[in-house]
Formats: sequence, structure tokens, C-alpha cells
Amino acid sequence: MLKSAQQLVAEARSQIREVSVQQLQAVLADHHSILIDVREPDEFQQGRVDRAVNYPRGVLEMKIHQHPAVAAHCEPQQALAELASRPVYLMCRSGARSALAALSLQQMGFSQVFSVAGGFQAWLDAGLPVDA
Repeated sequence: MLKSAQQLVAEARSQIREVSVQQLQAVLADHHSILIDVREPDEFQQGRVDRAVNYPRGVLEMKIHQHPAVAAHCEPQQALAELASRPVYLMCRSGARSALAALSLQQMGFSQVFSVAGGFQAWLDAGLPVDA
């Protein structure tokens, strides 16, 4: 059966947890949480949320163990385990790629994964702070 991108995203959303940009802003004060921006590097360079680390959707699963919060003091498998024990928030431009990414990380064993509904555009629309 063929599925459109929208159908694939809708299926992912039915299996993941989403948070609002206001909820994300509230948890960013907790330095235990991780924020990963899954947009492409050129999108990320145009503006980002403070504390976001950029791992584009296409390389997320292969590079997540290199996250700066754990890479300096952990081997790759240990890094994955440590990251999987933390809340991980994923953001893209609109919330579609982050929903797919959240489902993928759940399939890898991450249990505290959240996609930011509306993505970076919702963050901008809410007038929340952006790093250039």
C-alpha cells in the first residue's frame, strides 16, 4: 500500500508524544534534557533555539551517540544508554521530520522522546528567543 508523506507523519504522530513550544521552553531550564534540531544545516544556521544541537534527520540515528552531553566521556554504546535515560526533545521546521525522528528513536529504545509540535516555525510564531 502506498502512503503519502502526510500519512506517514500522521502514523508517527499517533505513536509518539508531542509537546508545545511553551512546554519545551519550560523544560529547557532543566539541563538534564536534550534538544536536537533535525533540520538541515543551512536551516539551522538561519536561526536556532538555545542549547539545540543539529543532527539532520538523515543522520540522526548514526550520530546521536556523538551528542556533546555524553561523547566526551562515553563509548558509543554507553553514550546511547545515557542519552536514552534523559528526556530528548526533537525539533524541525514544522514538526513533521521531528515526529518521524521521534518514532525512530523510540524504535532504538529511547523512552523519553518528544517531538515539538509546530517545530521551529511555532517557536518563531510564539515570539520565543532565537540564536542567530
